[in-house]
Amino acid sequence: MERSSPSSGMGLLEAVVWVAVFTSAMLALTSSVLYFYRTSNYAIQQGSATASAQRGIDLMIRTIREASYASNGAYPIVSMGNNDLKFYSEIDGDPAIERVHYYFSGTALVKGVIDPTGDPAVYSGVETISTTSEDVRNVAQGTSLFSYYDKNGALLSDLTKIGDVRYISATLLVDVDPVRSPTPLSLRSSAAMRNLIGK
Repeated sequence: MERSSPSSGMGLLEAVVWVAVFTSAMLALTSSVLYFYRTSNYAIQQGSATASAQRGIDLMIRTIREASYASNGAYPIVSMGNNDLKFYSEIDGDPAIERVHYYFSGTALVKGVIDPTGDPAVYSGVETISTTSEDVRNVAQGTSLFSYYDKNGALLSDLTKIGDVRYISATLLVDVDPVRSPTPLSLRSSAAMRNLIGK
């Protein structure tokens, strides 16, 4: 009867030890990754919400910068408020000028758009709504979305004087979980209304 050589027994023992070490290492790695995601979930979500809000405020400011007279000749600004702005701007590459409306709906910053119809152009019908940014906490924190300035850079307190506006700034407070620290992240941007400069 042949007997196993000592080297084959050692090979089997080494394989068992190697598998045990490898399994332990993989379990430790998996546990570490899961722990990281559990403890960093807020940071990951907040980072994603902040990036989305930054894209949203950048797009909104570009749209405000290009505000122009409507297709029917109406003045570029329809109405303005601390958390609500209606104006005309070309946003989709066609010859028509759309009516754009930015406002809050719950904790979302949304954009409503009305395309003109007819000749002369009429802005009627229901706005087409899209979400610009989510997890916005301006209302809860008592922070206005918009601030308006005249040609001299003075802050306008009378929001009925739409003809005086030349410059608009926007502030978004973003926080995916207002119960947890830290405080909401503030994003701020501004735009001079190009088609009103010098008027």
